[in-house]
Amino acid sequence: MGKLRESLADLAACGLPCALEAMGERWSFMILRAAFNGIYHFEEFLDSLGIARNILSNRLSRLVEAGILKREHCADDRRRIEYRLTPKGLDLLPAMLALRQWGEKWEMNVPANPVLCDCRDGMPILPITIRAHDDRVLEGADLMWREWSDVEAARKESESRLRAAT
Repeated sequence: MGKLRESLADLAACGLPCALEAMGERWSFMILRAAFNGIYHFEEFLDSLGIARNILSNRLSRLVEAGILKREHCADDRRRIEYRLTPKGLDLLPAMLALRQWGEKWEMNVPANPVLCDCRDGMPILPITIRAHDDRVLEGADLMWREWSDVEAARKESESRLRAAT
């Protein structure tokens, strides 16, 4: 992946430790999966996941604190609380799908059932991929690390060439 390497010692400059800190561990991912599947209430999480009550309570609190879920009163019963995905939580869907697809490919060796499909035509979604700015699918050998200042300079130069050509 190119000669410039990501600074592995500087954890503050990397989003991965931040994401892992917010998500925590296995149960947080399973709660998030349930939320993506329309589970909103504490008892529903408890029943569908088979998780201990104290662990569920702790993980829900952490996900709310991280801004991934939000607590709301139910419209029909103000005494009940719903846990809903926030925009920050919804943005985790591609990561969740990539992890699921990886598990299906490398751990299960078969697609899981049910299969996630496009609502428009009912066909399965494609594998999550890394895409270039022009929508090309990239592999590991196609990637390199660059300093942000170099990326900005290259972007400005490219825009300047496009303006001159038109």
